Amino acid sequence: MTNHELWQNALVQIELGTSEASFRTWFRNTDVANRDGGIVQVAVPSKIVKEWLLEKHHKLIMKALRGLDPAVRTVEYVVHRAASVEQRKPGRTQPNDNTSLDLETLYIDKRDNLNPRYTFDTFVVGPFNQLAHAAAKAVIERPGLAYNPLFVYGATGRGKTHLIQAIGNHFKKTHANKKVLYVTSERFAVDYINAVRAGRANGFKDQYRANDVLIMDDVQFIANTEKTQEELFHLFNALHDNNKQIVFSSDKHPAMLPGFEERIRGRFAAGMIAEIPEPDVESRVAIIKAKLESHGFSIPEDIVRYIAENVRGNIRELEGILNMIVCKSQLKGKGISHADVRTLIKHNVKPNRGVSVDEVVRRIAGYYEIAEKSIYEKTRKKEVVKPRQIIMYILREEFNVSYPSIGEKLGGRDHTTVIHSCEKIKEEMKSSTSLEQEIDHIRMLIHA
Repeated sequence: MTNHELWQNALVQIELGTSEASFRTWFRNTDVANRDGGIVQVAVPSKIVKEWLLEKHHKLIMKALRGLDPAVRTVEYVVHRAASVEQRKPGRTQPNDNTSLDLETLYIDKRDNLNPRYTFDTFVVGPFNQLAHAAAKAVIERPGLAYNPLFVYGATGRGKTHLIQAIGNHFKKTHANKKVLYVTSERFAVDYINAVRAGRANGFKDQYRANDVLIMDDVQFIANTEKTQEELFHLFNALHDNNKQIVFSSDKHPAMLPGFEERIRGRFAAGMIAEIPEPDVESRVAIIKAKLESHGFSIPEDIVRYIAENVRGNIRELEGILNMIVCKSQLKGKGISHADVRTLIKHNVKPNRGVSVDEVVRRIAGYYEIAEKSIYEKTRKKEVVKPRQIIMYILREEFNVSYPSIGEKLGGRDHTTVIHSCEKIKEEMKSSTSLEQEIDHIRMLIHA
């Protein structure tokens, strides 16, 4: 059985196990990209489809594939919009089914943690980020000398991670002999703590100091960590003294970072500090067009301009709205209208304050495809706990409902349970882009 035949047969079973609208929306333009032993790689047209299949339909997909081939052990989802993934039509010349898609550029390299899609070519430059972009380009031209360290800061969702990883990917491509590492500050802290506990502190130092380019994202997350900051201080000195390039990102200017020793803030500010502020309208237009192109999707120019002028949040909010537009268009099976877009972005995706608690529960339960009544029950099933916590978070953050009232309305729970749930979602959003996007989609759903 060829890869294509395997997937087409699996789709027959999958269609029986899901609704017509869901099947049409989430399984369109999918195919088996490659089969290696027991691992099946399913190619999907966009990131949101990948996340949805993994979260909502993974068990169904596994069951269908294993029913056809018991040797299937796991399924991986990869974003790929190659022509061979399109729905094939009778009479069209078919590629060799044993030829796998070029997946090399889709995986994060575990040796350096770099996402190969984050490059300068895919980074949209506008007036709002010109300074940061120019500084990054200067770094790759004169590493360790031009701006060392380069410190990029700005609110979440403005492209900091993309830009600093583009630096790493450039070095990786043009200087094969240079060792590059991208790491979040949280990962650095965990690595350090684990090394100390295992008696491998010296190995940890040697490992990090062997890098020619060190890129550390979201340094604000190691505030008030005395030992971790001390280790970073010594690592910084060792790299800087040897002209090794260092790049940091944060949500605030170094001078405004709380919980950091003065000597660390001084090191952060020793090179070049570049802010990425909120994108202007023209930049948002360019970003929207680039994101739509990456989806293989297009909408009229006047709608692009309308979105750019009315959505003034961060780039992730723009992406969230565009994902909703793409999904709505696929669900309807036709192009998106101006009225559809106005509905989606009304009030800049802020929910209607008049929505009732019951309505919030209904819509979020529907989003996760679970029964409304389960939210109120004393169940600890995983598929119910997370939606319930998100409902509590939305009611608190978006509607300012008191903790006791939330607990009372959701099955008579204690207010401390509500507080814990809200804090848990807040913390998870800091480290999970997918959860942050999920919450953005839910906000729009509640508002629609």
